[in-house]
Amino acid sequence: MPAEPEHNDKTALDSEQQLVEATVDGVQDSALTETRRNQICDAALSLFLEKGFDATTIRDICARSGVNQASIYDYIANKNDILRRLLNKLWFAQDVPTLAERLERDPDVPFEDQVAAFFQDVWTKKRQGTLLIYRSIPHLRDEDRKTMRARDETVLSALADQLRERTGLPEDDPRAEVVANMIVFLAAFAPMRDWLNRDIDDTVILKTVAAAVRAMVDQLGEKPN
Repeated sequence: MPAEPEHNDKTALDSEQQLVEATVDGVQDSALTETRRNQICDAALSLFLEKGFDATTIRDICARSGVNQASIYDYIANKNDILRRLLNKLWFAQDVPTLAERLERDPDVPFEDQVAAFFQDVWTKKRQGTLLIYRSIPHLRDEDRKTMRARDETVLSALADQLRERTGLPEDDPRAEVVANMIVFLAAFAPMRDWLNRDIDDTVILKTVAAAVRAMVDQLGEKPN
């Protein structure tokens, strides 16, 4: 059996780098609890995206989820707890590797293909999470903002290290962080600009953006005139 590839710890996100969900154990049946929480979170997600976090009430969530208002707190602590659970599921999704993780795990895959695969995953699997974040940021608790900022810093630092390795930039060259930020920006904001893409095939968009990122990164390795 072939040996498992070694991974650089700097590129891997800590699984504990998620928002802290409340401990609610009002119901001992774990299967029932999971079912009800999924009902509650699915209903809340649609309402948060339709009406906004602040305008959505627990009564609204109960009505849409079918969970009785008298028992909903057996499964969740409050609206912020629902938001944390949704963001952990949609934004901190472990099935969507970061670009830095992709580059390390599959170094023989062409860079442009890696970028395209990354954007494809983020723009589809994390689209709802992206929309939810930008519509609920004003309502995040301070501790949740700190957690999300720490995760962003981990992602950006790991990607900047990968870009330096690819281009040969020295550690004190800040351009790697600038380009890493731009790549993460493209990943996060593209779902907010769907109106630009209505008449353009998704494959064309992916290939165009991936080629632009490759050109931007390749330029970092070029010596100035």
